[in-house]
Amino acid sequence: MTRKKSGFLTFCFSLVPGAGEMYMGFMKQGVSIMAAFWLLIFLAAFLNIGPVLFILPILWCYSFFNVHNIRGLSDDEFYALEDDYAFHMEKFLPVGSTSRKHSTFGAAALIILGVMMLWNNMMEFLRWLIPSPLYWTITEGLPQIFIGLALVFTGLYLIRGKKKELDEKIQQEKIEEQEGMWK
Repeated sequence: MTRKKSGFLTFCFSLVPGAGEMYMGFMKQGVSIMAAFWLLIFLAAFLNIGPVLFILPILWCYSFFNVHNIRGLSDDEFYALEDDYAFHMEKFLPVGSTSRKHSTFGAAALIILGVMMLWNNMMEFLRWLIPSPLYWTITEGLPQIFIGLALVFTGLYLIRGKKKELDEKIQQEKIEEQEGMWK
């Protein structure tokens, strides 16, 4: 059971995104906010896409004010709050689920991590074999191209999946309509 905590320590922990929520006992919410914060920093640094960092102040402010809004609730409202993931990440992450969709997501994540590790190790080795300007072009350009292509193909896959789902729904409605006419 979560309970209200010290105002001073709540303020101190609220300065770190997610830590204030965790201090107050809302672990799922705090971990998801903290994970999003550090994941954005990692993506910006690893993929060299600095504009992603513009989301960080928004996420920081959300976390800071969320902690203080929760702290300011009446006792009844505070105790009625349930700990839930911020951004409803349980719909996207394989948390306690063994469905085919989630296992595919996990497999894709493992493959991507493996490719990234191989890429980093191979590029370190090739640094000694390839001339410097070409090396930097390859190491900085190809990962961004790969991620861009992966995003485009993922978007196309999602669109195709929705279209296929709609086509199946329309086909099912036609079959039901024809069966209704025969009755």
